[in-house]
Amino acid sequence: MQEEAKLALEDGTILKGEGFGYQTIKTGEVVFATGMTGYVESLTDPSYKGQILMSTYPLQGNYGVSEEWFQSNGIKAEGYVVREENPYPSHSHSENSLSGFLEEYKIPGISKIDTRSLTLKIRKYGALKGALSTEEIDDDELMAMAQNQPGIEDIDLVDKVSVTQPKILGEEYKNRAVILDCGIKNNSINALLKREIGVVLLPYNTSPQEVMDYEPGALLVSSGPGNPSRVKEAIQTVQKLSNRLPIFGICLGQQIIARAFGARIYKMKFGHRGINQPVKDLQSGKVSITSQNHGFSIDLDTCADLPIDVTQINLNDGTVEGIEHQELPISSVQYHPEAGPGPHDTDYYFDNFLETLKKY
Repeated sequence: MQEEAKLALEDGTILKGEGFGYQTIKTGEVVFATGMTGYVESLTDPSYKGQILMSTYPLQGNYGVSEEWFQSNGIKAEGYVVREENPYPSHSHSENSLSGFLEEYKIPGISKIDTRSLTLKIRKYGALKGALSTEEIDDDELMAMAQNQPGIEDIDLVDKVSVTQPKILGEEYKNRAVILDCGIKNNSINALLKREIGVVLLPYNTSPQEVMDYEPGALLVSSGPGNPSRVKEAIQTVQKLSNRLPIFGICLGQQIIARAFGARIYKMKFGHRGINQPVKDLQSGKVSITSQNHGFSIDLDTCADLPIDVTQINLNDGTVEGIEHQELPISSVQYHPEAGPGPHDTDYYFDNFLETLKKY
C-alpha cells in the first residue's frame, strides 16, 4: 500500500497525494514541463538541478526507464510530481519502472496531484518554492522548509553538475571542440561526435589559457541550471576568448555569452519547459518547433547598443531565442537543438557548428 505524500508550496498550500520512489524530503523550485513523453530525459537533465519537476501530461511511467535515454549520470531533479504514475511499464527497452528509477537515485515522487490546477497556479503566480515529502512530517514543519529555502536565483548550481576533471572523447577525430560544462546533456556531446568532432569536456571554471592549451577549433558553452549571472568564471572566459575562437552557446550558454557582452538577464515568471515552443528565425522567416528548459532569459531592451544581434524570437511571448555577434563568429540559441525525445527541426545547428569550426 502506497504511503501518503505531501507537497508544500511557499504560498501556504499543502497538496496531499500518494508517494512513490524514495522515502525522503526534498526542497526546490516547483516548475512544470509540458512534454507528453521524455520523463527520463527530463529527470536526468542537469538543468533541473534545484527544481521539483511536475509533468502536465497526466500519465507518466508507462514506457518505463532505460539508461540509453539518460542525459547525465542519473536523476538531477529534486523531486517529481505527477497526476498518475504507472507501476507496470511496457516497452522493449525498459529496464526499470519510474518508481524504481526514483528509488535508485533517492528521489521522492508524489502522484494523485491535480497537476492541471497546480500548473494554472504557477502560470498565474510564477514558479513557487516547494518541499516534497514521502515521509511522515508535520505540515507546519514541511511548510517552513518550503518557505525558508533560498530562491533558485541565489543558489550556485552549476558546480553541482559540472565535471570536475577534463574528459576527452573522440580523440581520433581531426576537428576538436572544447565544451565548458555547465551541465551538458549527453545528446549535445553525441551530436558533436556524430559529426566527427572530438570533444574536450572541461569544468565550467576552466581558465581561458587552459582552454587554449587543448588547441580547440571552437568553444561550446553548454546548457545548465540556475542563474547565469552566478557563473562568473564562464562569463570571463567567454570575454577573454571572444576574439580567439568561434564560440557557440546552448540555453544557459546563450545567457552566459549575452552577459559577457553586457546584456542583462532576468528571471522569467514560469519559464519555458516542454517540447513544443515555436521559434522564428528573423533572417529566413522560418519557424521551428523546439524543446526548451529554462527559467531565465535575455532582456531584449538591453541588447540595443551591444555588438550582438537578436536572430530568433519565441512566437509565444517574444523572448530572445537566438543571438549572433555582429563581427565575430559567436552565436547561440536558447532552445535545445539536440533534443530527444522531441522535435529535430533545429538539428542543423550542429552542422553550422562544424562548418564554422572548419572555416576558422
